[in-house]
Amino acid sequence: MATLVLTAAATAIAGATGAGQVAAFALSAAASIAGSYLDNMLVSAFTPGSKSHVEGQRLDNLQVMGSSEGAVVPLVAGRARVSGQVIWATNLHEVVTTTTEKHGGKAGGGSSSTVTQTTYSYYANFAVGICEGPISDILRVWADSKEIDTTKITMRIYKGDEEQEADPLIAAKQGSPDVPAYRGLAYVVFEELPLADFGNRLPQLTFEVVRCVGYEEEKLTAISLIPGSTEFGYSKTPVKDGKDGPTTAYNNRHTLSAATDWEHSIDLLQSTCPECKTVSLVVAWFGDDLRAGECTIAPRVEARKTTSPIEWRVAGLSRDEARLVSYVDGKPAYGGSPSDSVVVEAIKDLKERGFKVMLYPFVMMDIPEGNGLPDPYGEAEQKAYPWRGRITCHPAVGQPGSPDGTFEIEPQLFSFFGESDHFDVSWDGDQVIYTGEYRWSYTHFALHLAMLAKAAGGVDAFVVGTEMPGISALTWGFDDFPFAYFMAYIAEEARKIMGPDVKIGYAADWSEFHSHRPNDGSGDVFFHLDYLWAHDDIDFIGIDNYLPLTDWRDHENHEDHGQGAQSIHDLDYLKAGIEGREYFDFYYASDEDRTNQNRTLIADQDHGEHWVFRQKDLRGWWENPHHNRPGGVRSNTSTNWVPKSKPIWFTEFGCPAIDKGTNQPNVFYDPKSSESQVPYFSSGVRDDLIQRRYLRAMLEYWAVEAGNNPVSPVYGGPMVDPVNMFAWAWDVRPFPSFPVESDTWAVNRHAKLTRLGGL
Repeated sequence: MATLVLTAAATAIAGATGAGQVAAFALSAAASIAGSYLDNMLVSAFTPGSKSHVEGQRLDNLQVMGSSEGAVVPLVAGRARVSGQVIWATNLHEVVTTTTEKHGGKAGGGSSSTVTQTTYSYYANFAVGICEGPISDILRVWADSKEIDTTKITMRIYKGDEEQEADPLIAAKQGSPDVPAYRGLAYVVFEELPLADFGNRLPQLTFEVVRCVGYEEEKLTAISLIPGSTEFGYSKTPVKDGKDGPTTAYNNRHTLSAATDWEHSIDLLQSTCPECKTVSLVVAWFGDDLRAGECTIAPRVEARKTTSPIEWRVAGLSRDEARLVSYVDGKPAYGGSPSDSVVVEAIKDLKERGFKVMLYPFVMMDIPEGNGLPDPYGEAEQKAYPWRGRITCHPAVGQPGSPDGTFEIEPQLFSFFGESDHFDVSWDGDQVIYTGEYRWSYTHFALHLAMLAKAAGGVDAFVVGTEMPGISALTWGFDDFPFAYFMAYIAEEARKIMGPDVKIGYAADWSEFHSHRPNDGSGDVFFHLDYLWAHDDIDFIGIDNYLPLTDWRDHENHEDHGQGAQSIHDLDYLKAGIEGREYFDFYYASDEDRTNQNRTLIADQDHGEHWVFRQKDLRGWWENPHHNRPGGVRSNTSTNWVPKSKPIWFTEFGCPAIDKGTNQPNVFYDPKSSESQVPYFSSGVRDDLIQRRYLRAMLEYWAVEAGNNPVSPVYGGPMVDPVNMFAWAWDVRPFPSFPVESDTWAVNRHAKLTRLGGL
């Protein structure tokens, strides 16, 4: 019956389309064959007691075609997409599957028919030589120009060093351990690769190869992990959105080369930066006001949704209870704060991988444009997405009615810091629970992270705060700076939570760590953080070091050109700026002076202590006693700072990959933020080389063997600890998904454009 129906239909189609005689015959023949097949199936299915066998498509030959001899072995530098050559293979593995179905028949009696179907599946074992080794890693893999999910197949990567062992599958199939290990060749082995999606043949394969040939990756010993504001980005557990039923989109998987973004990123970090043994894990909460007395510090989320298998929870808040981050053009301005359990998971995973961990609290200011908030600096409203270093008293120093210098500042500072202690935080197995009175204060935030560190089994180092010059310089009477007391108190309480072995410090801004020298004509010099630096619970002097190294211009007749340097990329020229030039030898008194290079020399005419006025003079600051100078008069007694008593850690250092980045390493470009700018005299074009040259100059200069880093007789180590110089930054968001997929990623403010992840 099916034969008649399909043949008639084919004849009608041929007539309607005006097909020729040959075409009409072919169409009718095909219909007749198909109909005959269906008729046999129907007869078998409905004829009592009948049996039939349906045979699937089968290959006539299971041999794999070999590759040509004499093919060129590519050499990769950086990142490249490379095709390979099959260097070993077995015959295809055929798997025969037979299924039997019964049709008809009833319970208690009746006849039935049986249909047996045999299908054939094919799997391949083979190795593909890719390029000369050693390489850093292989990331994405494409088969027939389509990226494949390598987590769903068995693929082993051999990076091509001279000590790699033979693949166990090759040894097993060849029946001998004496098989080629292909030393010096980067290759991959596919085991039982399903071929159904590729027409039962080996697909055309290409590979994304990363091979770091630069000095910088080989020498980095410590790095900061960002973005800080990521709800699940630090988790090695895949987390999906749940929307009225089954889970859908991944929150933390935007690559097919690993199960999660975290695993992809940390694997790549280990393979590209083999000497990096310490990481700073950045964790962000959000501030909402530049007025210290009105500012709360709290976790936020980026959207209302449900997730599985991890639900977002931080400090007793569920997703529905937490505040949303602000939105710009319909998209979140930031990612949300990391879930508590995710931070614990990340610390544990890093320690299992052999890293030392520094936990790094980071305040992001979520103040959108049009906020309407009174501005302490006298503007119509607070500027959009500012730096946390702008938080200060209200009105700010220098504004009419400012409480700075009086005890009227006390309630504002107590409101910002709160009075939490170590008894107020505890771990319930999933999140930190807070029972104190000052819930969303800065001290709560810091002690919250200290408890997360304890829940994870401890960390190696902990930072009590980062970059707060707008508050640290406030005084409630002459030379008394309360910020240092508050931070010392946080260090004490954090120590009670985490124990005696953790190293604790404060990460001061480069403009803040040294001393307070107000530009008000008073001549005051106060070492305003010395109470903190000298405190027993502070183990290191943390500096976020973005001091400039250069003063380069495009024209040839500027001051720096020709003095041993013809280019800003000259390594010796950059090194000479580490303890020299601006903020050491001279300063610019105004923007006009900077433009015209009218330099004012830095010198202490009265006492010869030139280092007192040199922000860049780490050596002078570290190895000398500190004498305050109220009104410019040098005190007879020194502060409680003990010279050479504690090491300096660069808790951040780096340079944007932008033209003339070393002129002003601390700035970043983001048109949505009021802080956005490019370095002095920069064209704004990308320059990866200046970033790499900056890193190399800093790493080589402060290496102990370079002779620039004095050793302390107090603790027996170098002034600047080269093991704890944290390059900013390694991004766990995978390239190229970040930043190409703009609908996926929120824009992080203050990223400083110094992103090393994915180099």
